Amino acid sequence: MTGPLAALPYATAAWLFLAGVYGMATSRNLVHAVGCLSVTQSSTYVLLLAVGYRRGATAPVFSDVPTSVPVVDPVVQALALTDIVVGATVTALLLALVVQVDKGHGTVDPDELSELKG
Repeated sequence: MTGPLAALPYATAAWLFLAGVYGMATSRNLVHAVGCLSVTQSSTYVLLLAVGYRRGATAPVFSDVPTSVPVVDPVVQALALTDIVVGATVTALLLALVVQVDKGHGTVDPDELSELKG
């Protein structure tokens, strides 16, 4: 992509990343922190798709496309899909841990949690 909008996907990814990190840093609730981590993770989806984009290219399905037609990079698309699955798994695991913290300590405020006892 060329022109003034060439940097828009990268700027969007940077904005999502910074918004998520800011939310994690200022969060007073563990559920909110997990949500902000998911927002930060979504910035990687946008970045991966921006890296793999090619103007005028088609999907990487080679059964009916002539070899002269440009296609987008299928590796980047596979990485983005893998990133989505890993992000969903990490979010589910962290939310399960937050539920266990709430059961054990009665709060999801990080400042009110007692120290670990060994």
